[in-house]
Amino acid sequence: LITKINSANKEPTLAKDLDAITQYLLELDALKLVNRRTYIDGGLRVENSAEHSWHLAMACWTISRSFNLEVSEEKLLKLALIHDLGEIDAGDTFLYDVNRDSAHTAEREGVKRLESHKGNAVTELSELWEEQETGNSLEIKLLKVVDRLLPFLHNINSEGKTWQESNVKYSQVANAHAFIADDFPEIHAWMTDHLNAALQAGWLQDA
Repeated sequence: LITKINSANKEPTLAKDLDAITQYLLELDALKLVNRRTYIDGGLRVENSAEHSWHLAMACWTISRSFNLEVSEEKLLKLALIHDLGEIDAGDTFLYDVNRDSAHTAEREGVKRLESHKGNAVTELSELWEEQETGNSLEIKLLKVVDRLLPFLHNINSEGKTWQESNVKYSQVANAHAFIADDFPEIHAWMTDHLNAALQAGWLQDA
Protein backbone atom coordinates (compact mmCIF):
# COMPACT_ATOMS: atom_id res chain seq x y z
CA LEU A 1 0.00 0.00 0.00
CA ILE A 2 1.47 3.32 -1.07
CA THR A 3 0.88 6.09 1.43
CA LYS A 4 -0.21 9.34 -0.16
CA ILE A 5 1.64 12.46 0.97
CA ASN A 6 -0.21 15.68 1.57
CA SER A 7 1.66 18.27 -0.48
CA ALA A 8 0.94 21.05 2.03
CA ASN A 9 2.26 19.56 5.26
CA LYS A 10 4.06 16.45 3.96
CA GLU A 11 2.23 14.25 6.49
CA PRO A 12 0.88 10.82 5.49
CA THR A 13 -2.88 11.16 5.01
CA LEU A 14 -3.49 7.44 5.59
CA ALA A 15 -1.40 7.02 8.74
CA LYS A 16 -4.32 7.30 11.14
CA ASP A 17 -6.49 5.06 8.97
CA LEU A 18 -3.83 2.36 8.90
CA ASP A 19 -3.42 2.56 12.64
CA ALA A 20 -7.17 2.07 13.04
CA ILE A 21 -7.31 -0.74 10.50
CA THR A 22 -4.47 -2.65 12.09
CA GLN A 23 -5.95 -2.20 15.55
CA TYR A 24 -9.22 -3.58 14.22
CA LEU A 25 -7.38 -6.57 12.77
CA LEU A 26 -5.97 -7.26 16.22
CA GLU A 27 -9.49 -7.03 17.64
CA LEU A 28 -10.59 -9.71 15.17
CA ASP A 29 -7.55 -11.79 16.03
CA ALA A 30 -8.87 -12.07 19.58
CA LEU A 31 -11.29 -14.74 18.37
CA LYS A 32 -8.28 -17.08 18.48
CA LEU A 33 -8.25 -16.64 22.26
CA VAL A 34 -11.78 -17.98 22.71
CA ASN A 35 -11.56 -21.68 23.47
CA ARG A 36 -14.47 -23.99 22.76
CA ARG A 37 -15.39 -27.24 24.51
CA THR A 38 -14.75 -29.24 21.33
CA TYR A 39 -11.68 -31.45 21.18
CA ILE A 40 -9.85 -31.71 17.87
CA ASP A 41 -7.21 -34.06 16.48
CA GLY A 42 -8.80 -37.05 18.15
CA GLY A 43 -8.94 -35.34 21.54
CA LEU A 44 -5.47 -33.83 21.87
CA ARG A 45 -6.66 -30.27 22.55
CA VAL A 46 -9.69 -28.02 22.33
CA GLU A 47 -10.21 -25.81 19.31
CA ASN A 48 -10.65 -22.06 19.42
CA SER A 49 -13.50 -20.15 17.82
CA ALA A 50 -11.38 -18.75 14.99
CA GLU A 51 -10.41 -22.28 13.97
CA HIS A 52 -14.05 -23.29 14.13
CA SER A 53 -15.09 -20.33 11.97
CA TRP A 54 -12.60 -21.30 9.27
CA HIS A 55 -13.69 -24.94 9.43
CA LEU A 56 -17.34 -23.88 9.31
CA ALA A 57 -16.79 -21.76 6.19
CA MET A 58 -14.91 -24.50 4.36
CA ALA A 59 -17.39 -27.19 5.40
CA CYS A 60 -20.39 -25.11 4.29
CA TRP A 61 -18.74 -24.43 0.96
CA THR A 62 -17.89 -28.10 0.44
CA ILE A 63 -21.31 -29.43 1.45
CA SER A 64 -23.17 -26.86 -0.63
CA ARG A 65 -21.38 -28.14 -3.71
CA SER A 66 -21.62 -31.80 -2.72
CA PHE A 67 -25.40 -31.42 -2.39
CA ASN A 68 -25.67 -29.16 -5.47
CA LEU A 69 -27.43 -26.50 -3.43
CA GLU A 70 -28.52 -23.30 -5.12
CA VAL A 71 -26.95 -20.90 -2.67
CA SER A 72 -24.94 -17.72 -2.86
CA GLU A 73 -21.46 -18.89 -1.98
CA GLU A 74 -20.40 -15.34 -1.20
CA LYS A 75 -23.26 -14.92 1.29
CA LEU A 76 -22.64 -18.37 2.74
CA LEU A 77 -18.96 -17.70 3.40
CA LYS A 78 -19.66 -14.25 4.86
CA LEU A 79 -22.25 -15.69 7.24
CA ALA A 80 -19.86 -18.42 8.34
CA LEU A 81 -16.99 -16.01 8.93
CA ILE A 82 -19.02 -13.61 11.09
CA HIS A 83 -21.05 -16.33 12.83
CA ASP A 84 -18.97 -16.37 16.03
CA LEU A 85 -17.57 -12.81 16.06
CA GLY A 86 -19.68 -11.91 19.07
CA GLU A 87 -17.77 -14.49 21.09
CA ILE A 88 -14.78 -12.14 21.22
CA ASP A 89 -16.69 -10.30 23.94
CA ALA A 90 -19.19 -12.92 25.10
CA GLY A 91 -17.07 -16.06 25.03
CA ASP A 92 -18.25 -19.39 23.71
CA THR A 93 -21.44 -20.93 25.06
CA PHE A 94 -21.54 -24.72 25.28
CA LEU A 95 -24.38 -26.27 23.31
CA TYR A 96 -25.77 -27.96 26.43
CA ASP A 97 -25.32 -24.99 28.76
CA VAL A 98 -28.47 -24.02 30.65
CA ASN A 99 -27.74 -20.32 29.92
CA ARG A 100 -27.43 -20.82 26.17
CA ASP A 101 -30.74 -19.08 25.34
CA SER A 102 -29.45 -15.73 26.66
CA ALA A 103 -26.00 -15.89 25.03
CA HIS A 104 -27.13 -14.06 21.90
CA THR A 105 -27.62 -10.81 23.83
CA ALA A 106 -23.95 -10.43 24.76
CA GLU A 107 -22.86 -11.65 21.34
CA ARG A 108 -25.04 -9.06 19.59
CA GLU A 109 -23.44 -6.25 21.62
CA GLY A 110 -20.01 -7.59 20.78
CA VAL A 111 -20.74 -7.52 17.06
CA LYS A 112 -22.07 -3.96 17.35
CA ARG A 113 -18.86 -2.93 19.06
CA LEU A 114 -16.76 -4.41 16.27
CA GLU A 115 -18.96 -2.83 13.63
CA SER A 116 -18.51 0.62 15.20
CA HIS A 117 -14.72 0.31 15.38
CA LYS A 118 -13.21 3.07 13.25
CA GLY A 119 -10.90 0.60 11.56
CA ASN A 120 -13.78 -1.52 10.30
CA ALA A 121 -14.95 -1.00 6.71
CA VAL A 122 -17.55 -3.80 6.69
CA THR A 123 -20.58 -1.77 7.68
CA GLU A 124 -23.03 -4.67 7.42
CA LEU A 125 -21.53 -6.78 10.20
CA SER A 126 -24.54 -6.47 12.50
CA GLU A 127 -26.96 -6.94 9.61
CA LEU A 128 -25.26 -10.18 8.58
CA TRP A 129 -25.03 -11.39 12.16
CA GLU A 130 -28.75 -10.78 12.73
CA GLU A 131 -29.51 -12.56 9.47
CA GLN A 132 -27.61 -15.69 10.48
CA GLU A 133 -29.22 -15.52 13.91
CA THR A 134 -32.86 -15.17 12.85
CA GLY A 135 -33.06 -15.77 9.09
CA ASN A 136 -34.49 -18.76 7.25
CA SER A 137 -32.68 -18.81 3.90
CA LEU A 138 -31.06 -21.96 2.53
CA GLU A 139 -27.66 -20.46 3.31
CA ILE A 140 -28.62 -20.04 6.96
CA LYS A 141 -30.22 -23.46 7.22
CA LEU A 142 -27.02 -25.03 5.90
CA LEU A 143 -24.89 -22.89 8.23
CA LYS A 144 -26.83 -24.03 11.29
CA VAL A 145 -26.67 -27.68 10.27
CA VAL A 146 -22.92 -27.60 9.67
CA ASP A 147 -22.37 -25.65 12.90
CA ARG A 148 -23.86 -28.66 14.72
CA LEU A 149 -22.28 -31.29 12.48
CA LEU A 150 -18.66 -30.26 13.09
CA PRO A 151 -18.54 -30.59 16.91
CA PHE A 152 -20.54 -33.81 16.58
CA LEU A 153 -17.91 -35.09 14.16
CA HIS A 154 -15.13 -34.16 16.57
CA ASN A 155 -16.92 -35.97 19.38
CA ILE A 156 -17.13 -39.10 17.29
CA ASN A 157 -13.46 -38.74 16.39
CA SER A 158 -12.42 -38.31 20.04
CA GLU A 159 -14.59 -41.13 21.40
CA GLY A 160 -17.05 -38.68 22.90
CA LYS A 161 -14.48 -36.84 25.01
CA THR A 162 -16.52 -33.66 25.45
CA TRP A 163 -19.73 -35.63 25.99
CA GLN A 164 -18.09 -37.74 28.68
CA GLU A 165 -16.43 -34.81 30.46
CA SER A 166 -19.74 -32.93 30.58
CA ASN A 167 -21.97 -35.94 31.35
CA VAL A 168 -24.01 -35.32 28.21
CA LYS A 169 -26.92 -37.68 27.68
CA TYR A 170 -28.05 -39.39 24.50
CA SER A 171 -31.38 -37.56 24.56
CA GLN A 172 -29.65 -34.18 24.78
CA VAL A 173 -27.63 -34.83 21.66
CA ALA A 174 -30.59 -36.30 19.79
CA ASN A 175 -32.82 -33.34 20.67
CA ALA A 176 -30.16 -30.75 19.78
CA HIS A 177 -29.82 -32.20 16.29
CA ALA A 178 -33.44 -33.19 15.57
CA PHE A 179 -34.10 -30.09 13.43
CA ILE A 180 -31.59 -31.29 10.84
CA ALA A 181 -33.99 -34.01 9.70
CA ASP A 182 -36.35 -31.44 8.17
CA ASP A 183 -33.94 -29.90 5.66
CA PHE A 184 -31.01 -32.32 5.44
CA PRO A 185 -32.36 -35.83 6.15
CA GLU A 186 -29.25 -37.53 4.74
CA ILE A 187 -27.01 -35.69 7.18
CA HIS A 188 -29.41 -36.38 10.04
CA ALA A 189 -29.52 -40.10 9.20
CA TRP A 190 -25.72 -40.25 9.16
CA MET A 191 -25.53 -38.52 12.52
CA THR A 192 -28.20 -40.78 14.02
CA ASP A 193 -26.30 -43.90 12.99
CA HIS A 194 -23.13 -42.58 14.61
CA LEU A 195 -25.04 -41.36 17.66
CA ASN A 196 -26.42 -44.84 18.24
CA ALA A 197 -22.95 -46.31 17.80
CA ALA A 198 -21.59 -43.82 20.36
CA LEU A 199 -24.26 -44.93 22.82
CA GLN A 200 -23.34 -48.56 22.31
CA ALA A 201 -19.66 -47.71 22.80
CA GLY A 202 -20.45 -46.00 26.11
CA TRP A 203 -19.43 -42.52 25.01
CA LEU A 204 -22.83 -41.12 26.04
CA GLN A 205 -25.09 -41.65 29.02
CA ASP A 206 -28.21 -43.63 28.16
CA ALA A 207 -30.89 -41.22 29.25
